[in-house]
Amino acid sequence: MSDSGLDIMTSGDDSGGAGGSSRGGRRRADTPRRKPIGRWVVVLVVLVAVVAGGFWAYGKVSDRFAGAEDYSGAGTGQVTVEIPSGAGGQQIANILVKQDVVKSAEAFYQLVLKDERINQVQAGFYTLRKQMSAENALRGLVDKGNRVEGRVVVPEGSRVGQIVKAIAAGSEIKAADVTKQLDDPSKLGLPPEANGNPEGYLFPATYTVEPGTTALELLQQMVQKTLAVEKSLDIETRAAALGLDKEQVLTVASILEYEANRKVDYPKVARVLYNRIEQNIPLQLDSTVSYVSQREGDVWTTPDERANPSLYNTYQHQGLPPGPIGSPGEVTIEAALNPDDGDWLYFVPDFEKGTTVFTNNLADHERAADKAREYCRTHEEC
Repeated sequence: MSDSGLDIMTSGDDSGGAGGSSRGGRRRADTPRRKPIGRWVVVLVVLVAVVAGGFWAYGKVSDRFAGAEDYSGAGTGQVTVEIPSGAGGQQIANILVKQDVVKSAEAFYQLVLKDERINQVQAGFYTLRKQMSAENALRGLVDKGNRVEGRVVVPEGSRVGQIVKAIAAGSEIKAADVTKQLDDPSKLGLPPEANGNPEGYLFPATYTVEPGTTALELLQQMVQKTLAVEKSLDIETRAAALGLDKEQVLTVASILEYEANRKVDYPKVARVLYNRIEQNIPLQLDSTVSYVSQREGDVWTTPDERANPSLYNTYQHQGLPPGPIGSPGEVTIEAALNPDDGDWLYFVPDFEKGTTVFTNNLADHERAADKAREYCRTHEEC
């Protein structure tokens, strides 16, 4: 037997008698059991780790939802913020923190999670302050007075392509959206005489564009403005007295926008056009030729441009072109309806004096035209 102690005997002997086992033989003592101390240590370590992890996680959640950094007060300075269409609370929070309107996205997002005012925030541009509290930032976004409205300026004489650029530059409306509507003008509200051509019917004015306004809505507003001006000036009745229709009056007015640059000259130029039409003399207007060639920068045209067969080429075709060459304003429309009296057949600008020379014979006209060309060779304003 080894000395490992696996068979330790109890005290006493193995003989019978009163002190012996009733079953006889040796009585084997129970093997002593080791206490599972190691297992409890492991369990304790795991519990400590879980509890510690819980406290760490709670701290993180607490930091995010209860202790998010936030500015105080109404802020300082000024910044323009764009809220895109469909933006939710988290996206808006990210936009605000990026432009230093709020100190942390968490502060703003925590607020709007329980504040229904966030549903009132519309897409568009807003003027806010920097370093505002989340509460003040939200107030600013629901205050309509902080919304930045678009401002589209359409000068007199503007052509469709120029108007598209003006809309894109002065509002959140994209040029592609404007062009799409112009390519299918059936919804613009154009009158029958326009024959589906918006040129001349997008009235020149300054338009306030509310955030969310669509390209179609703005174009419709421009057309309605033209129709309102036509009505206020009684164009239909007054045009008939001149032997013209409404479309022709707008066409004459659009030509005046390009052929004269002084209010006093508009009625005189209108009389020149009517005199030439009456005497079957081609109008020979560089403005209508440059409308086809899209020439810009001066008042002249080349022989090649004047040889273009387009119906807008008044060197090649008798009478008025088939439609307006731009958007006339109210002043030129009135001049087209109320031309001055005179026998003039020609006109040419006098750039040196800032006036226009009107003549009734070709010789005088040529002398004035030569003087204008000579001036333009050495001066940039023409």
